[in-house]
Amino acid sequence: MAASEKRQESGTLLTVIIAFTANALVAAAKSVAAVLTGSASVTAEAAHSWADTGNQVFLFLAERRSRRPRDKSHPMGYGREAYVWSMFAAFGLFTAGAVVSILHGIQQIIEPEPASDFLVAYVVLAVAFVLEGVSFVQAFRQTRAAARELDRNTLKQVLISSDPTLRAVFAEDAAALVGLVVAFAGVFLHQVTGSALPDAVGSIIVGVLLAVVAVVLIDRNRRFLVGQGVTPDIEQSMARRILEHRDIARLTYLHLEFVGPRKLYLVAAVDLQGDHPEHEVAVALRRIERELEDHETVEEAVLTLATPDETALRF
Repeated sequence: MAASEKRQESGTLLTVIIAFTANALVAAAKSVAAVLTGSASVTAEAAHSWADTGNQVFLFLAERRSRRPRDKSHPMGYGREAYVWSMFAAFGLFTAGAVVSILHGIQQIIEPEPASDFLVAYVVLAVAFVLEGVSFVQAFRQTRAAARELDRNTLKQVLISSDPTLRAVFAEDAAALVGLVVAFAGVFLHQVTGSALPDAVGSIIVGVLLAVVAVVLIDRNRRFLVGQGVTPDIEQSMARRILEHRDIARLTYLHLEFVGPRKLYLVAAVDLQGDHPEHEVAVALRRIERELEDHETVEEAVLTLATPDETALRF
């Protein structure tokens, strides 16, 4: 495994561990504050943090199980397990976070309850913002580093990255920070106006925010599970790598598909340099396949011979 890939995987695992620790501490604090204050927004935030904490377990499993080396039963490896477990985490965010928050907010509108101990809510929300901020900074740094390697901006990397674990942590932490601001506004307006309505609306807004994030994460994982193609920049990079090989004269077909985080299945039709007997060509193709698989992102490479009438691809 290449050094850069090892750094990315260890960085993702560290990001998950930091997120789990921060979310567990925040969830406990928010739960205490929700009981003491009776605030709908704080209760929604508590549900949000417990959902995030549980999700980190799924993301940890996604990271660990997707690393297993391929075997006879899984010739393309276990990389897609990352999308399965990340999908579970996204569903957890939707049900345990979004649905609970929205329903609690609606209940507060129908049967409003008074809130008290607003200072406790403010202190807990402030501490939560700091802890969530630490987790978000870690996710942002790792995402930005990956984006720089591919010459992308950070937000684009979040949306199209093949790493579902990092995307989930980044999105959940960003949503958590926005949710905390909404919850603070809801508590403040509740205190100032004496009405539970702003607090309840804050709970619903937090729930809707979590639902949107969850749906986006579910859709991204779905795309990779059914066979997500690569972006043009990755296709061009891999095509150039093939064409730069000393034994390859032309490239007429290229298929690239993600089979896991940062893992590609490569199929290509090529024309070899010179004119060699059939047995030598077969040996050469197998050798080039193994050399391509030495690249940190290529899980499996399959090469076939191009026919003379096929048009060469230009990159």
